[in-house]
Amino acid sequence: MTLHPLLLLPGLLCDERLWRDQIAGLEGVAACQVADTTQDASLGEMALRALAVAPRRFALAGLSMGGYLALEIMRRAPERVTRLALMDTGARPDTEEQSRRRRGLMSLTRSGQFKGVTPRLLPSLLHPAHLDGPLGFEVREMAERIGREAFLRQQQAILHRPDSRPMLPGIAVPTLVVVGEQDQLTPPELSEEMAAAIPGARLARVPQAGHLPPMEQPEAVTGLMREWLLGA
Repeated sequence: MTLHPLLLLPGLLCDERLWRDQIAGLEGVAACQVADTTQDASLGEMALRALAVAPRRFALAGLSMGGYLALEIMRRAPERVTRLALMDTGARPDTEEQSRRRRGLMSLTRSGQFKGVTPRLLPSLLHPAHLDGPLGFEVREMAERIGREAFLRQQQAILHRPDSRPMLPGIAVPTLVVVGEQDQLTPPELSEEMAAAIPGARLARVPQAGHLPPMEQPEAVTGLMREWLLGA
């Protein structure tokens, strides 16, 4: 079987651990590569960095900030993308309230309280059933690995993302839209909006999952991605 090149885009404060179970579960189906989203302060720069090291053509999957980045890559190089998966993300720019909260976390980080950021975010990242277990610890570990400066760059990139809704009807590759049923940060209605606007897109809700279904319900997400990659 020919392996599908698959470029995986992590979310804010996430690294390759986010996709660990999918990389293992898609062995024999996909040749996976995780993009570096820690070096740049704009989605455009992130996209150029990812495209520079990606295969000539590839399937593309992004979660949350990674979904914003996936849409930026689609904007810049649609001819290189064979399939698209958007997880727990949205096409809209921040509301004023979201921008205010984001800037508050950036101010907290600049004041030397970066370690206080993840505990504030954790209840909105994970389903309540996962908060006090090993997943909560692993999410905090990921954040520590990403670090203060990369967090600030990522937030800057997210703050200035464009409204991607106008481009959705022009997406012409097989598209999977996934969302955790209990996602508080990017509620399911945002995924419903994207799936309705992208021709032929499939929408999948993941039960017992918040904002990080690849970690919270790895088998379900891997199964969805396998079907997406092997579909006609």
